[in-house]
Amino acid sequence: MATAYQNLSSYDASKVPDATNMRVAIVVAEWNESITEKLLEGACNTLEKHGVKSEDIYVSHVPGTFELTFGAQQMAEHYQPDAVIAIGCVVRGDTPHFDYICEGVTVGLTKLNTLYSIPFIFGVLTTNDMQQALNRAGGKLGNKGDEAAITAIKMHNFICKLK
Repeated sequence: MATAYQNLSSYDASKVPDATNMRVAIVVAEWNESITEKLLEGACNTLEKHGVKSEDIYVSHVPGTFELTFGAQQMAEHYQPDAVIAIGCVVRGDTPHFDYICEGVTVGLTKLNTLYSIPFIFGVLTTNDMQQALNRAGGKLGNKGDEAAITAIKMHNFICKLK
């Protein structure tokens, strides 16, 4: 597993562009809320650390990870942000439900990336058990929310450079 070799919260701050004046929408799944709220906290703290004003971070919640695609689309259309971060957590269970949810949100967010002129960031944990999720939500492997925020900033900067 790649995360075993790199902490999700580790990055070279000197390589992160200034995010002042950036507007970010974050849609968060309520399912596995003890995890997703930690991811949200990490994302917001990291965005603010790099210049995004708290009033320029728009947060909304949806019931589960499957609903992130629709929620992300609605956030993009309503707030006109520079990037959208989708935060969720799916833990493998005894049925194929895990596979359907993970595939659905992955395909959905990928499609949004091709339809809009802003990045949609995949801040979804897909883990085999709850301990893996805890390890990636501020635990020993860092916080996927931090990683998602840095990705949003870098992708917005990527678009700005093209203009």
